[in-house]
Amino acid sequence: MIVVLTGGTGGAKLIEGITAEVDPGDVTIICNTADDCVFYDLYVSPDIDTITYTLAGMIDPAKGWGIKNDTFAALEQLRRLGDDAWFQLGDKDLATHIMRTRLLKQGHKLSEVVGKMSRRLGVQATILPMSNERIETRIVTPQSEISFQEYFVKYHWAPEVRAVRFVSAEQSNPGPGVIDAIERAEAVIICPSNPITSIGAILAVPGIRSALTEARAPVVAVSPIIGMAAISGPAHKLMIGCGKEASALGVAECYNDFLDKLMMADEDRELVSQIEKLHIEVILTDIRMISLADKRRLALEVLDLAKK
Repeated sequence: MIVVLTGGTGGAKLIEGITAEVDPGDVTIICNTADDCVFYDLYVSPDIDTITYTLAGMIDPAKGWGIKNDTFAALEQLRRLGDDAWFQLGDKDLATHIMRTRLLKQGHKLSEVVGKMSRRLGVQATILPMSNERIETRIVTPQSEISFQEYFVKYHWAPEVRAVRFVSAEQSNPGPGVIDAIERAEAVIICPSNPITSIGAILAVPGIRSALTEARAPVVAVSPIIGMAAISGPAHKLMIGCGKEASALGVAECYNDFLDKLMMADEDRELVSQIEKLHIEVILTDIRMISLADKRRLALEVLDLAKK
């Protein structure tokens, strides 16, 4: 079994490549849920939905999120009625949130809901929420404290970051199957997701970090950073705001206690010796994933590395 830790868009690309190269039924995905939020009384799981839509062949390839060819008539009508409607919920996407909310209100756990809905969409891989309990990422700025979705979507990650908090993480438990998957894994892959708000949120759940430290399988990560900037998104800004170096070295330091191997960009070769001092093996390669061929190539490299 291959176990993958991921956030949303960056991780989805690598997961698409992995499931194209191996039996998706042999892949278990542990997904960040600290970005989950409630809009219009509907429970929204952005990262889980991005992974689910990707594996179901439904993802909007241009955006990297949402459902391809979706429309936004409901949002447009909300705006006509005077609502700000800053969070992008497509009409087909709304069906996902309505069904999830209904099942949760009926008493089903989030892990049960994710399993049920992903199977209905034909997803063969197993998607596990990092926890069934509500954990919320909060971004501390000089002016206030805001949700991750406000920071990322509403304010387009413009505010200065002073700190990141994972509310209720300390009181949470790993989701069903999460620790067992890590313990039984033949390989553990850390996707090129945000080290602070995606992978960092997963690691904030008590028991997950220690399980990775004790894992018998090799743990391989792909850096989301080239030079001093994220390939996409605000990872570099969040790393700096949390006192980390925005570089592949900073990524290695985030995972230092459990990481065996790090795949990073050829352009960052000057960091190799510093990362190797952390007892992490470094592999230089092209980590950009633009086409499906790129995703499959990088996935093969990661899978081969995990076997060595």
